[in-house]
Amino acid sequence: MGIPIGSIKPSNTIIYNNDLYTIVDCEHAKLGRGSAFCRVKLRNPKTGQTLSATLRDSDNIEMAFIEKKKLQYTYKDNDFYHFMDMETFEDLILNKSSIEETIPWLTDNLELVGIFYEDTLINLEIAPTMVLSIVETEPGIKGDSVKNNTKPATLETGLVIQVPLFINQDDSVKVDTKTKSYMERA
Repeated sequence: MGIPIGSIKPSNTIIYNNDLYTIVDCEHAKLGRGSAFCRVKLRNPKTGQTLSATLRDSDNIEMAFIEKKKLQYTYKDNDFYHFMDMETFEDLILNKSSIEETIPWLTDNLELVGIFYEDTLINLEIAPTMVLSIVETEPGIKGDSVKNNTKPATLETGLVIQVPLFINQDDSVKVDTKTKSYMERA
């Protein structure tokens, strides 16, 4: 028994064409004639592959049961990233290709959420904002806080973002993890 397409929304995890997908974006539509449909952008959490599809009620979409657990990032070994389950202290491993969008945010001992399907770690969920320190940027000049000008700054994770001119090296800043943009000084 499938779910109705009207109940589909972003961040849901579904089984589509006998494979697991997370809905990244969806647009519901109901034309004058015919049945309603939903245009979706799907992402396979195991492979990172994205695809676009049009779903209808007749497609028999199944909602997947996803479990979330607290994890801690421990270390990187070639293309494999190791995480520790905070309850069982079990070592869990993910391949680089399945977590590419999360890698720029990984710092030593970072606590995050692991997404499990059928007791297997398939992906990670990070906080919407993070506080990180600036390791390299041009020195700030006093009085530059009035203008909206920005400069590049390298974070402790290696990610380069644009920050206001008054931010200096070794400052801590709050960063939006979705847009990879500066929010405020921490």
